[in-house]
Amino acid sequence: MPRPRKSLINLSDTPYYHCVSRCVRRAYLCGEDNQKGKSYEHRRQWVEDRLLFLAEVFCVDVCAYAVMSNHTHVVLRINKQRANSFSAKDIIKRWHRLYKGMLLSQRYIDDAESTTLSKAEIETVNNLAEVYRKRLYDISWFMRLLNEYIARRANKEDDCTGHFWEGRFKSQALLDEASLAACMAYVDLNPVRACLANTPEESNHTSIQKRINAAKSNKQPKQLLPFTGNTRNNMPDGLPFQLEEYIALVELSGRYIHPSRPGKIDESVSPILSRVGLAHCDWNKMITGIETVFKSSVSIDKLQNQRRKHTGFG
Repeated sequence: MPRPRKSLINLSDTPYYHCVSRCVRRAYLCGEDNQKGKSYEHRRQWVEDRLLFLAEVFCVDVCAYAVMSNHTHVVLRINKQRANSFSAKDIIKRWHRLYKGMLLSQRYIDDAESTTLSKAEIETVNNLAEVYRKRLYDISWFMRLLNEYIARRANKEDDCTGHFWEGRFKSQALLDEASLAACMAYVDLNPVRACLANTPEESNHTSIQKRINAAKSNKQPKQLLPFTGNTRNNMPDGLPFQLEEYIALVELSGRYIHPSRPGKIDESVSPILSRVGLAHCDWNKMITGIETVFKSSVSIDKLQNQRRKHTGFG
């Protein structure tokens, strides 16, 4: 039986989640429709632009993404602490980038108009800001404003109505560093596995391509959650891996799982693997089974428990 969304997304367990949205009808989200002789490739840019715009507005960080022909993958981090650091005026301004808002809230963020508000009006706006604050670190609201926008735009282009997405998005909780790294690599390698690209740097409309392009200039993309290195005291806010290690991990993982590529991942290929305690066979199963082996959450413990059941030990 499917679990309710509120039980799948729980900040006390983890702030990291893998979300997948799939199209419901034959018409492509993106890609080439050979039956109709029509290209929908331009829609990939729609999705990427909207996703990165929402990352600027919401207190939800984008860790990884891939825009495929009939589905999208995103790895997100809920940043409740950041949302709580904003003033009521900051929250209102952010929400107004998404919606026009109430006349009262518009007056509140206007420097000239705000001085004319009564105490009751200010209290009303402050209460409204708290509602918006919770929405701005809510993955359901984030995905809703991503998918609804794309659905409306695609339906308008196709001159049709009705559902565009296959119900609500599917989400998986990423419960530890290993599952986070595995899921990000899984998402970044989607175009390679689908034979849409030969290498990660050629994978258009993915986070790995954006990170590699920025790394060439010794930078990290502003729209994506940055890599800040191994977990340590006084660690900056960001992903707990080295960028160089992650890029190498994606490349070598892609060589192992892509059917047309020779080579095999070495057990000692990346410090990430030794740091999180994954054996070679564990990593390969984890990275190829994000959607098949795991359901609502991903973690090392789940993988090890499944292995013990199959071997009869433990």
